[in-house]
Amino acid sequence: MFMQILISGASVAGPVLAYWLTRHGFSVTVVERAPALRKTGGHAVDLFRPAMNISEKMGVLPRVEERATGTNRMTLCREGARRPVRVDLSKIFSATSDRHVEIMRDDLSEIYYDATCDDVEYVFGDSITAMSPDGEVRFENAAPRHFDLVVGADGLHSNVRRLVFGDESRFSAFVGAYLGVLTLPNTSGLDGELLIHVGVGRTAGMYGARHLGDARALFLFRSERELDYHHRDVPRQKELLRGAFDGLHADVDRWLDELDRTPAFYFDSITQLRMDTWSRGRVTLVGDAGYCPGPAVGGSTSLAVVGAYVLAGELARAGGDHERAFPAYERAMAEHVRGSRAAALSAAKTLIPTSRLGVSGLAQGARLISALPAGPSRALLRLTTKSARLYNSMTVDDYPPSPTASGGRVGLAGDTGGGLGSGLGVE
Repeated sequence: MFMQILISGASVAGPVLAYWLTRHGFSVTVVERAPALRKTGGHAVDLFRPAMNISEKMGVLPRVEERATGTNRMTLCREGARRPVRVDLSKIFSATSDRHVEIMRDDLSEIYYDATCDDVEYVFGDSITAMSPDGEVRFENAAPRHFDLVVGADGLHSNVRRLVFGDESRFSAFVGAYLGVLTLPNTSGLDGELLIHVGVGRTAGMYGARHLGDARALFLFRSERELDYHHRDVPRQKELLRGAFDGLHADVDRWLDELDRTPAFYFDSITQLRMDTWSRGRVTLVGDAGYCPGPAVGGSTSLAVVGAYVLAGELARAGGDHERAFPAYERAMAEHVRGSRAAALSAAKTLIPTSRLGVSGLAQGARLISALPAGPSRALLRLTTKSARLYNSMTVDDYPPSPTASGGRVGLAGDTGGGLGSGLGVE
C-alpha cells in the first residue's frame, strides 16, 4: 500500500512540502480553496539564507533571483519633519545576510508550484470539510477520498487547524497592530525604491518591483484593541484603513484614494499563533497554519520554507511513521518558532513606533547607517537587526532524497491499512 498524503494549501509551504515529499517517494495531493494560483497582489516577502539554500536544492534559485524586487533604496519621511532620510538598503541587506532575496509572495508561490505541478496532483477550487477516524476526507465539491496523512499548509486562518484543533481564538495572540496592502499604479515611477512615511503608531510605504507594471502600498498601524470587522467585509476594512491614516501625509492620502479602484486588496490583524503542539494523530500543520509569528513582521515565509523541508525530511527518515516523524519535526522547529515570535514582537515595535521618540529613533538610526562607512554600519546592523540574525542562523539537518524514490512511492511503515486510521484525532 503506497502512502498517500493530502496537503491543504498551495501558497508557499504547501508546494515546498509537496516537492520534498515526492522526492522522498510519497504520493501527494494538494487541495486549494482558490480556483487557481492566487494572484491577489500580495506583498514582498524575504527569503533568508536557509530558505535560499533549500530553494537552490529545489533548482529554482535562478528564477527566485530573477524575480527579486530589486528594492535597494529607501526614502523615509518622518511625520511633521521637512527633510527625508535616504537609506542605502543594499548596505542593510549585505550586513544582515550573505544570502537574501526580497520577492513578491505571488511570484514565489508560482515558482514553487511550477517546480511541483508535473509530479503532484493539484485540486483547485475545493476545500476539506471533514476528516473522519476511518481515514475518509470529505471535500466541499469532490467525492470523499482516503489519505494516510493530512497536512494543513493553509495559512494563518487554517481550515485544517480549525477542524482538528478547534477555533483559531484558542491559539491566536493579537500583537496590537494591523496590516493592509493594496495594488496601485506606479505613478511615482518607483524603481528599486521604497518610499515610507512614519508617524506615531502608523507606518505607510510604497514600492515598485522591477518586473511589475504596478506598485504596492503597505500600511501598518497600531490598535490597543482588536477592531470590529468581518474578515470578508472589505468595505469595512477599507474604512478602518482610511481612518487610521487620515492626515499622515499627502502621499498617503493619494495612495488611499486608490482603495476603491485597486484590483487587489489585503487586510488582516498582525497575529501570532501560539500552539504547544501542531500535530494530532495523523494530522499536522506547517508554516503559518501552525506557527505564524505575525504577517509582515516575522519572517514567516522563510520559516514556512524551512518547516516544510524539515517535515518532509523527518517523514522520510521515519519511513512514513508519523508517530516518530511528527514529534521529531516539532523538536527540530521548536527553537526556530520560539525565536521567530520574539523577533516579530521586536520588529513590530521598530516598524510601528509607539511614541515620537520612537519615530525619531527610527529616522536617526536610518540616517546613521547611511552615513557610516561600510564596516561600522555592518557592525551596527548586526547588533540591531534581531530578525535577520535569527532567520539567517537557522540550521536544519540535511535530508537527502531517497536514491530509489525518483517518482516512486513509500510504503506504509508499521501500518497495513490504507487510510488515516483511528489516530486521526479529529475533534
